[in-house]
Amino acid sequence: MRVLFFSLVRQLTGEKETSVAEARSMRELLEQLSCRYGPSFRQELFPEGQVSSEHIVMVNGRHIAHLGGLETPLNASDVVTIFPLIAGG
Repeated sequence: MRVLFFSLVRQLTGEKETSVAEARSMRELLEQLSCRYGPSFRQELFPEGQVSSEHIVMVNGRHIAHLGGLETPLNASDVVTIFPLIAGG
């Protein structure tokens, strides 16, 4: 699946996007990304195992709050976008 990063999240990762071979849920994806991008990413986006209220996470254009939150199931063809509440290009 493709994961797109915007604004501050892009600065934390140093990438516009990445791909993840397999993650069955949003929780699993965020755990993998936290391991890949380190403590700063985890603290900013996924503190205490919860999505920060300062960020929006979407799957195929739909906010995860409307899809099942951290238990949202993911497929290899999904596009996940992550960005701060207030973001520029």
